[in-house]
Amino acid sequence: MARRPLPRILSSGTTSLARGRDLARTAADSATDVLHPLLVIGRGLRILAAAGRRRWSQTPKDKRGPALFLGAACVLVVALVPYGPLLALITLMAAAAWHGRGRTPAKTGPSDAETERLGSLYEALVPYFSIPEDPSPLFAHGGDWDKAFSGYEFDETGRITRLHIRYPAYFTDGEATSRARIEALLHAKSGRGREYLFDWDEEGNQLGLRVLAALPTGIAAQPFVTSPGETVLGFTDAGRGVQRTLPVLEGDEPRDVPPVIWRTGPGSTEPHLLAVGLPGSGTSTLLRSVALQALRHGGDVLIVDGGGSGEYSCLSGRGGVLAVECGPTGAQATLEWAAQETERRLIATHRAREVGRPAPEDTRRPLWILLDQPSVLAHLAVSGGGPDPLAQLQVPLRHGRPAHVTVVVAEQFGHLDLLNDAVWQHTRARVVLGPAAVQQVADVLGLPPHTTPTAQVPPGRGYARLGTGPVHRLQVPATPDPYDEAAHPAYRQAVLELLPGRLAPGGGGGGGGRDQSMLSKSFQGQPPVRGSALDAPELPEVPAEAS
Repeated sequence: MARRPLPRILSSGTTSLARGRDLARTAADSATDVLHPLLVIGRGLRILAAAGRRRWSQTPKDKRGPALFLGAACVLVVALVPYGPLLALITLMAAAAWHGRGRTPAKTGPSDAETERLGSLYEALVPYFSIPEDPSPLFAHGGDWDKAFSGYEFDETGRITRLHIRYPAYFTDGEATSRARIEALLHAKSGRGREYLFDWDEEGNQLGLRVLAALPTGIAAQPFVTSPGETVLGFTDAGRGVQRTLPVLEGDEPRDVPPVIWRTGPGSTEPHLLAVGLPGSGTSTLLRSVALQALRHGGDVLIVDGGGSGEYSCLSGRGGVLAVECGPTGAQATLEWAAQETERRLIATHRAREVGRPAPEDTRRPLWILLDQPSVLAHLAVSGGGPDPLAQLQVPLRHGRPAHVTVVVAEQFGHLDLLNDAVWQHTRARVVLGPAAVQQVADVLGLPPHTTPTAQVPPGRGYARLGTGPVHRLQVPATPDPYDEAAHPAYRQAVLELLPGRLAPGGGGGGGGRDQSMLSKSFQGQPPVRGSALDAPELPEVPAEAS
């Protein structure tokens, strides 16, 4: 039997359905184009209505009645004004069209380049944050980085500036070596040449990474708002135990910055300071800044310049500056006097306490002993057959705190082995300036830095640690030698304005004339006079070549 042909409607059904879908899509697109203004106005009205409801809910109940009365009055005025309703309708439609206009959608995720960077960083962390025994690893090759990275930010060049990482609980985050490996990897993958802060949360198994902004380098030496016994070593980042800010001038702009304040005196737990760095790192700048602050608070300053560079000549003959020594003989005599002066103060204070009276005023006047590269003088003295000047530092270092005697030593990395044990034992405040490896910083401060040190840093940039406290980033105030013509003129002028006045030829100027005239006497190497504390025993004599 011959087959009957299928009906035409069944044989051409697929073609008809496809043509129908195209016609429907074209009609919808045309209707959307025609009704687009109405859609925009409708969307704008919806936004305005939502804003009105939100404003009404935020209005206190006691003010809703007056608001309704004011709204009704406005409606009445509009209704009475000629063409008022029409103008109100036009204004409403224009506002709705403006609020309902199309906007560029906000970026809700990383770009393709940023996604690729996050993926490569995730793959690099897999060998460190995964073990074969983990049945559901958070880090796995080919895994999803969204589960491990809960927050991220990029700069305009596409490099990571902030990253929040979740890691498995079995990772040994309590071991310094394990943490150092992760920090080194993140530093290398996120981009070198920047300083990163790593914040480990061992309890929550989370790690935060962020790029730190550079510390301000334009803050020059100036009268800081501090109390006697407080010395500003420099400025650091907010947080990490710094709960205070200081008003300073950066150029001509006032600002508040968090300082690193070192407290000295009988109540201090870190009475002496050790600063270490490379040549040109800013250790001499730090000593000049400390000297200017000590003089401003009425202290006496002894300076021993072992390098003989003459960077402290601006302080010679100034009020409160007892001596500026550059040779082994003068340094030996000056440090010997400092040791005996410390003993004299202790004896005078002890005898005053025995009879129930306060310590004499001359024993409460702060005495600062600043030594820049003392190992050079020690080497010259020993090679010449003389005694080691650093041996005289043991008494001020060990007993200087109750006697108001403070010792500050600045030395280079290559000469640290020449410092005696007393310096290492009693200088609990430490500063490292200039470029240095992580291990070098840890050897001096006792802890590794909390950031990744960079190879290129400005002068006066480094780290500080006071006793057992945290490690702080540090930027020393710009305090150059005012006689150095290569320094910035504004910084040189700032130092000149802080220098005390010069002493008169007879030693009567400045407020430090009594001690300056004392140093001009001849020193016979005898111990200080041990008379009654109430009689204010005379100070030991120092040879003329030591002044």
